[in-house]
Amino acid sequence: MDTYIRTMAFLSRVAGVAAAFLIGGAVLVICDMVIERYILNLTTIWQIDVVTYAIVGATFVGSSYVLMTRGHVNVEILPLHAGPRTRYWLAVSTAVLAIAFCVVLWVVCTQYWFQAYSEGWKSNTVWRARLWIPYLSMPVGLGLLVLQYIAEFLALVTGRAHPFGLAPAADAERFAR
Repeated sequence: MDTYIRTMAFLSRVAGVAAAFLIGGAVLVICDMVIERYILNLTTIWQIDVVTYAIVGATFVGSSYVLMTRGHVNVEILPLHAGPRTRYWLAVSTAVLAIAFCVVLWVVCTQYWFQAYSEGWKSNTVWRARLWIPYLSMPVGLGLLVLQYIAEFLALVTGRAHPFGLAPAADAERFAR
């Protein structure tokens, strides 16, 4: 089990780096677009598509890294006011719901990606990008997210991690200080 958790941590870090590169690439393409359009008076054909697909891809691919580092928005009002046992069961139930939701989303996005791939969908812009390429970030990113959620769940139920990342003695007053 430790091997699985460490492997998922590694894969989530790799996905985080890939997402950072996608965002960095999008910034560079925006700079290119500004130079081409406003300095060189050229038309921009592919830049808007690339930036949009890179940012969306970074969002999906980087989601497992965000979960692993607890970088997402997390409302801890209820867990902070609950006792350790209630906090544990609340964490277990929310993890199960999150895994189920992400699995359903992964299935739907995988079907959507496959449809774009098998039917040869192309963007309706001048660039005519093959859409299965940017759409691939959805099933890949959500698949990594599901696997990271499973790693988080396993760490929780085996006592390797505290519910919501809060120590058993944490309460609202101590957390506020």
